[in-house]
Amino acid sequence: MEGRVLYLVIVCAQVLAAVAAAGGVLRPPAIYVFGDSRWTSATTTTCRGRTSPGRTSPTTASTSRAPSPPDASATATTPPTTSNMGFTSSPPAYLSMSRSTGVLSRTALATGVSYASGGAGILDSTNAGNNIPLSKQVQYFNATRSLMVAKLGSPGAVSRRVAKSVFLISVGSNDIFVFYAASQNKSAAAAAAAADHGSDAAAFIASLVSHYSATIKELYMMGARKFAIINAGLLGCIPEARMHDARGSCLDALNQLASGFDDALGDLLAGLAPALPGFTYSLADYYGFTQIVFEDPGQVGYTDVAGACCGGGRLGAEAGCTPSSTVCADRDQHAFWDRVHPSQRACMDTAIMFYHNRPGRWTTPMDFKELAETGL
Repeated sequence: MEGRVLYLVIVCAQVLAAVAAAGGVLRPPAIYVFGDSRWTSATTTTCRGRTSPGRTSPTTASTSRAPSPPDASATATTPPTTSNMGFTSSPPAYLSMSRSTGVLSRTALATGVSYASGGAGILDSTNAGNNIPLSKQVQYFNATRSLMVAKLGSPGAVSRRVAKSVFLISVGSNDIFVFYAASQNKSAAAAAAAADHGSDAAAFIASLVSHYSATIKELYMMGARKFAIINAGLLGCIPEARMHDARGSCLDALNQLASGFDDALGDLLAGLAPALPGFTYSLADYYGFTQIVFEDPGQVGYTDVAGACCGGGRLGAEAGCTPSSTVCADRDQHAFWDRVHPSQRACMDTAIMFYHNRPGRWTTPMDFKELAETGL
C-alpha cells in the first residue's frame, strides 16, 4: 500500500444548506480533529473533489514527501460531519497556521483545528517518519490550548469552551494495514514456528487499545469531554486489498483484524464512560454500515464496490490516482474514489447516517447530532 502521503476531505456543503434551511442548528464552539486521512481534514494532504480538473492539488502544509499509505485525491471543502454540526468549512490544518500563533489561536477558538495526518496511526511506529503520529497530534493540541489561554487571558473560559467542543477521532486503519502486511511478509517457516498467530493479533489489538485509551485520557485531562469516534471499516474490501486476491474478493484476515479492533474499541469507550466524569462519546460503526451496503450495493445505486474510480491496472488499484489516471464515467456509482479511500458519495452517505440516525443503528450510545448538542 505504497504511495505519496495524500489526503481526503469529505465534501458536503449541500448538507449544511439543508440543515440550515431546516433551522435549529446548535453549533458547538469548535471541532478538533485527530487521526488519519480517511474522514478528516488532514495535515499531510491533497484532495480531489467533484469539480476539480486535476487529480491532486495541495491544500495544506505537508509533513513529508516520502511514500506512505494511504494515498487519495480530492478537493478540500466542507466535510459532512462538520457541516452538519453547523460549521461552514472544515477545520484548517494545524501546520498551515503553526507559524502564526495569532491566526492559530483565533481559529482554534472560532472553529477548531485539524491535527490529523495522512498515513498516521495510533502507534508512533506506524509509517514512522512519514506522518504526524497520534501522540504528536495531541501535543500540538496542548500547545494550541496554551495559545488559546493566552489569547483569552482566562484558563477557565478556555476550559469551558473546550468542554463543549467536539473531538473527532478516526484512526487505527493504518496500524492494521502495517501489521497485516508485516504478518504476510513472514516466511512460511517463521509462520509455522509461531506458537499462536492469533495471540500475536490479540497482543497487537491490545496495544492499539491501550494507546488509544491513553490518548483519550490525555485529551480529557486537557479539558476534552465530547468525543466523536469512527471505528475501522472493512479494510479487507478496499480495492488495494482485493487486488491481492485472485478473484478480487475481500481479504477476510484483514477484516477480522479490523473487526477485532472495533470490538475492543467499543469495550474501551463503554468502560471509560463511568470512570471519567463528564465524558461523553458517540462511536460510529463504519464497519457495520459498509458491510450492509456491500451486501446489496445495487439497492443504494452502486454498480462497483470493488474497484477504484480513479487509478490504474487491476481494479484500479495497481496505481494511485494521478493526473494521468483513468477516471470512471460516473463516480457516484463507485464506493471507492481511489485504491484506499471511499468516494465522495460514499463519504456523504455515511456521514449523514452517523450524524443523525436511530441510536444503536450506526452510532452508540448516541448519534453525532446529539453529541454535538450536549451541554449547549
